[in-house]
Amino acid sequence: MTPTRALCLSRSTAGRRCGGWSVARQMFEGELASLEALRSTGLVRAPRPIKVFDLPGGGAAFVMEYLKMRGLSSQAAKLGDQVADLHLYNQKLRDKWRKEEHTVGRRAEGGEPQYVTKFGFHTVTCCGFIPQVNEWQDDWATFFIRHRLQAQLDLIEKDYGDREACELWSQLQVTIPDLFCGLEIVPALLHGDLWSGNVAEDDSGPIIYDPASFYGHSEFELAIALMFGGFPRSFFTAYYQKMPKAPGFDKRLLVYHLFNYLNHWNHFGREYRSPTLSTMRKLLK
Repeated sequence: MTPTRALCLSRSTAGRRCGGWSVARQMFEGELASLEALRSTGLVRAPRPIKVFDLPGGGAAFVMEYLKMRGLSSQAAKLGDQVADLHLYNQKLRDKWRKEEHTVGRRAEGGEPQYVTKFGFHTVTCCGFIPQVNEWQDDWATFFIRHRLQAQLDLIEKDYGDREACELWSQLQVTIPDLFCGLEIVPALLHGDLWSGNVAEDDSGPIIYDPASFYGHSEFELAIALMFGGFPRSFFTAYYQKMPKAPGFDKRLLVYHLFNYLNHWNHFGREYRSPTLSTMRKLLK
């Protein structure tokens, strides 16, 4: 029998902050869908999700495969290689689809994985305890501004009414699409919250867990990994060998840092106000 573990979220701060105990089930269902999507590629290891169920006293629990993990170390380069393959997965499906589109007698679609043409995900996911809308969009800049930056700033406005953040955002939001001009962005399946606390290893290799997946820009994935440390250099070396930095990478990294600072401000409070506003000012230079 495969060992299992259960995560429980009941009447917690997260439930109060996000508007009711139903957020527990929503959070876990998003994680379950994310784990299923990641595992379906066959490219990365993640715990096998089993079931989400409601608890009698309120809240929910999530049962998944138990993996005896330790901190990422010797397997960091292998993980960097695997994450690059994950980010290239949908692009390879596109290339295969384009080739077969013009092939006489090509195979029927059947149960084969299909190229995803848009940015988003089929369900809500949570980054921390904040639900994220993942409605499909044709354009990455539209998705990122609307469903990541604006959503976080709406919470800042609601909870803090920060005038300076609002004023900086009014100037910044119109410039963000320019960061992506001339760049081909193929939707990539992302982990969505790839910081050092969500990666590990065991004797069989690297493991990723606690995802908030969606189809987005591959560079988005690297921002939090680079911001807070914990990833050995070998992870990035292996990643960039398969996914070299595109022109303008550093400026785009700033806007992805902005999302994470906003998310941390909404989770942990005003200590993240200063780095958030500083990043907005840098982007406006």
